[in-house]
Amino acid sequence: MPRPRSLTPDQLAAAALAVIDREGLPGLSMRAVAVELGISTMALYRYVQDRGELEALVVELVLGSVDSTPPPPTAGPWRARITLLVDRMRDTVGAHPAVLPLTMSHRHRSPGVLRWGETVLGVLGEAGFGAEERIIALRALLAYVIGAIQQEHLGALSGAGTAAIAELPAHEYPYLTEAALGARSLTPDREFHGGLALLLDGLGR
Repeated sequence: MPRPRSLTPDQLAAAALAVIDREGLPGLSMRAVAVELGISTMALYRYVQDRGELEALVVELVLGSVDSTPPPPTAGPWRARITLLVDRMRDTVGAHPAVLPLTMSHRHRSPGVLRWGETVLGVLGEAGFGAEERIIALRALLAYVIGAIQQEHLGALSGAGTAAIAELPAHEYPYLTEAALGARSLTPDREFHGGLALLLDGLGR
């Protein structure tokens, strides 16, 4: 008789997430998660078939905590509601930036991702966006938030890259050096919401 399972999906996901947070996505393996849980690698295979299944559990653990319920209509116009939803995605995924690539590869199977997308499309529909416009707007918002999270955590304006650009010959790169010098006073929040505002302006209504 096989031993009864004693670990929950959330426990498995939490162990895998701990490995990712500590070692990065390349460090995720069945063996590493088994060590994190204090069990053998073979024992872990009683719960999941492979690394891909662990990845899916991690995505749902992270994105499942996104509260995708929009504020009531009296809370503000569609832009405010979309901004709130994008902020929730940024805060949730930004707490575990190494997980970001997994959100793309598992987006079709993650209830958390699907709920977020469904809510965004609903807000856009209520704002009068047509069917094709909603698709374009949703993908534009996803592209923005994913790219912005990557830049914030992998290429922050406060990082060495900005300092290096600021030291370039100003006569060759006048705009880049000026931008790099000015970027030192730009906070991540101002950068993120400034870019989002430009995107929402472009979507119009």
